[in-house]
Amino acid sequence: MQIDHTVLAKLEKLSHLRVDENKKDEIISQLSSIVSYVENLSELDTDSLDASFSTLTGGTPMREDIPKSQPSVIKSILANNKTSSDDFFIVPAIIE
Repeated sequence: MQIDHTVLAKLEKLSHLRVDENKKDEIISQLSSIVSYVENLSELDTDSLDASFSTLTGGTPMREDIPKSQPSVIKSILANNKTSSDDFFIVPAIIE
């Protein structure tokens, strides 16, 4: 893909950014080098790889998900609110 002033103008419009005229050539050069690098990735042969390929044998190690019960934390948080009930904040209704 070739980056030129037309493509840069479209990118400016899509991103809602304005690029100074004296910086446009520099940005076009930088974007062109990024695109050429990404195009190099298409040369890699990934047909033999599984979509869920991982370098870790056995997959990602998981920890047991055990909730911690600390009632004192709840009470200290609710102490900062004027009104609370049954471990919940009471707030004004916003939907009628």
